[in-house]
Amino acid sequence: MERPPSLSCVTVGHGPTVLLLGAFGMEPRTYLPPARLLSDRVRVVIPDLFALARWWQWWSFEHVLDCLAFTIDDFGADRVSLVGHSFGGGLELGLAARWPDRVVECVFVDTLGVTRRFSLAREAVGPIGILRTATRTAAVSFLRSGAAHPVQLASAGLDGYLSNRGTDIDAVAQAGVPCHVLWAARDEILSRRDGEEFAKRLNATFTVPERPPGAGPIDHDWVFDQPELFVKHLDKLDLRALSRSTT
Repeated sequence: MERPPSLSCVTVGHGPTVLLLGAFGMEPRTYLPPARLLSDRVRVVIPDLFALARWWQWWSFEHVLDCLAFTIDDFGADRVSLVGHSFGGGLELGLAARWPDRVVECVFVDTLGVTRRFSLAREAVGPIGILRTATRTAAVSFLRSGAAHPVQLASAGLDGYLSNRGTDIDAVAQAGVPCHVLWAARDEILSRRDGEEFAKRLNATFTVPERPPGAGPIDHDWVFDQPELFVKHLDKLDLRALSRSTT
């Protein structure tokens, strides 16, 4: 059986590997602001989750998980820390459920509502819905990604709507993978109640960052719109990767 190809990635920094999985339709370069702030301590690898080998190829959760596993191999990392924002958190959960021995820790950021029919792409309510709630940075990134990978975005959204990740949540919790959930104070897309329930089921910490004086609202896209605040809260989690205790 042919090995799935690795995904193209944007990479910055040196040190323990942090795999950063982005939101629906976001280009890897969108996450360069927080990645650069971390680059003096860790190597941040940001895969393009929608750039499959063939432009017409249908996106599937299991296929992209396999591609991510081989991407980790290609970087020579035995174990990685995972950070997943929004849609990327579903893939993060899948990686940790299938290969917990390769995962140092997980940080889920504004992702994964726990609902009766869990939707990996809950925010993928169509371009109008996304553009209505997105910041300018996110909207531009989504439009570029959509133009470059229209088949993959459409099929990824459908896959997300049909998915249910409850089994993966239980598997990660049972494996004892250290998990943290960060949640924007004003997330217009996902319910904080779902985030709290998700953290509870994972035995994870749950943190809502306080708005700094003079700063704008902390919304769904705060990972790249307020990168200093985001990295500050990663530091507060005492992650093993950031303490350089992981090789």
